[in-house]
Amino acid sequence: MSPLLPRGLHPAAWWGWAIGLAVAVSTVTNPFLLFTALGVAALVVTSRRGSSPWARSFRLYLWLGVFIVAVRTVLHVLVGLKYGDTVVLPLPEVTLPSWAAGIDILGDVRLAGLVGAVTDGLRLAVMIACIGAANALANPKRLLRSLPGALSEIGSAVVVTITVAPQLADSVQRVLRARALRGDTSRGIRALPRIALPVLEDTLDRSLLLASAMDSRGYGRRRAVSPWQRSLTATCTLGGLLASAVGIYGVLDTTTPGWLGAPLLLTGAALSLVGIWLGGHANARSTYRPDPWQWPEWLTVACGFGAAVAMQLASRADGSALGMPLSPLAVPALPLVAVAGLLLAGLPAFLTPEPPPAATRGPGRRAEVPA
Repeated sequence: MSPLLPRGLHPAAWWGWAIGLAVAVSTVTNPFLLFTALGVAALVVTSRRGSSPWARSFRLYLWLGVFIVAVRTVLHVLVGLKYGDTVVLPLPEVTLPSWAAGIDILGDVRLAGLVGAVTDGLRLAVMIACIGAANALANPKRLLRSLPGALSEIGSAVVVTITVAPQLADSVQRVLRARALRGDTSRGIRALPRIALPVLEDTLDRSLLLASAMDSRGYGRRRAVSPWQRSLTATCTLGGLLASAVGIYGVLDTTTPGWLGAPLLLTGAALSLVGIWLGGHANARSTYRPDPWQWPEWLTVACGFGAAVAMQLASRADGSALGMPLSPLAVPALPLVAVAGLLLAGLPAFLTPEPPPAATRGPGRRAEVPA
């Protein structure tokens, strides 16, 4: 198969790209960079999403991000630390008793603190949007099929969890179409019970079907392994996870020594892969028609992690450029290295194969109604 023919990209490639983009913005509060990352994620989703139900779930994650920013702002107004010189909203201050010393409710809302709360919420919202982009682009069923044998059971639980939002969106759309066919045009709060109850019933039906399908396919069945192999697998997996965690901390913290960063992270990743490979022998399963992994998949993953590497380089060069200057409040800088890394993450929108066209029904004959 030619890499540029219309086909669905490997789901692991989309998740690698999204995780790299989320890591890139995890230490950023610069609104220019955050909106650039959000625009890149939206561009890739718009260009490369298919026609499946979960492909339309990206907007749900955007609304979730808006909700997070709003909640973060409201919490700052209620109990947040007010700092800055410019008062934008004078409010009375309520002092709590001595057992809750240090916590004040309300108070004058100042511009610097309000901007800091909004940018903190925006950072989390953009990270969630990156994960939502992977959820909209990657087929969760193909992702489950592509997982190693040692992670198949955990992967099943994760896939069921991350497909809640797409399945809810699909259920709501089908209920709305059914109501439109019945001539039910009620909207607002009055229509909520007529929508929520069918969606809940459909969710329960799908849960029962999923449980019966997993049981019929032998979910949880394992081969017999020797005790020493089980101990070696646990040692490699646990040691790899601990080394990877410390290595990630060393990469993100610029004050740590060099050996505590990338070398320890690579060592932990290698140990984890060995543990996963050993654990896969205990899981009895087979894969039908495995998804291809070609140069578009490598390009997609490289673009995502390239954005994270570019952000780390920009942080080591001038870490203050990635943040929002609050004391004093000023317009943030625009580091070119970070911008170039985020734009690099947008290349999969143009250099990867287009998704396959949606399956359409053949032209049917139109029934003639006698006059």
